[in-house]
Amino acid sequence: MNEIKQFENKNRDQELLSEYVKELKNNDFVSLVNKLKINEHIGKKYTSKLKRTCQELHNCANCHGLSECKNQVNGLVYYPTVEKEHLRFDYITCKYKKEAINKEMNSSKTFSEPEEIKNASFALLDKTDRKRAHLIKWIGNFYKNYQKDNHLKGAYLHGSFGSGKSFIVAALLNELALKGYKTIIVYYPEMLRTLKESFYDDFGIIMNDLKNADILLLDDIGAESVSEWSRDEILGTILQYRMDAKKTTFFTSNLTIEELEQHLSITKNGVNIVKAKRIIERIKQLTEDIELISKNRRR
Repeated sequence: MNEIKQFENKNRDQELLSEYVKELKNNDFVSLVNKLKINEHIGKKYTSKLKRTCQELHNCANCHGLSECKNQVNGLVYYPTVEKEHLRFDYITCKYKKEAINKEMNSSKTFSEPEEIKNASFALLDKTDRKRAHLIKWIGNFYKNYQKDNHLKGAYLHGSFGSGKSFIVAALLNELALKGYKTIIVYYPEMLRTLKESFYDDFGIIMNDLKNADILLLDDIGAESVSEWSRDEILGTILQYRMDAKKTTFFTSNLTIEELEQHLSITKNGVNIVKAKRIIERIKQLTEDIELISKNRRR
């Protein structure tokens, strides 16, 4: 039995090698293999997928817009990344798809911002309060460093009510928006209401905006009524995508991270600590924990 299995494996290996060698007569295939710097051992295992990548890259070279796209998934290219002895294939957005996404993001008026937040800037920050000094210093350093590395962790900023948490983070995002970065500031409870009331197409656009913004602020998380849908399908999906893509994400809350975990565990269907912990772990991966205890500026 073992001999038969070894014989079958040997034949299969020879078939893979033969197909791979055959494709090496294709200049596009050779160029892709050389670009990836992969050897024969890796290449022969992924010949058919590499052929698809070559074909889709060829389609893109002769394409003039999304309406002409001939790839299997419109606006996306099936492209490999080398991971040790394996290749991982993902969908990479083409330039026309990126333009369409950016247009949607720039024209999106889904989320309205309070005038105070909309006009927040570094110049308007109160720097006289010593209790805010550590945060303002952190924000200033982030502003400089983000322009060198746009995969920085954001902050989970929590603390006393009315201490200016949202204004300070909004000032940072507004300043970076002036540098050309795509930023979204959204009041978290309103975001959930908007998604719940949106039509199918609008839902997809909104979720795409939230997942792909360069920097996202989910303001006042913990003030919402928790449901399994909002926690697992909405928040969990957005955070997982942004964590995988190393997208900078900020949160403001009146709750500590431990209090938020408890809050997220309770829905009308009962208590689920495991699901809440998953969300918290994603938040921890995305942020630094910063506390702001200061006077109430809303009085």
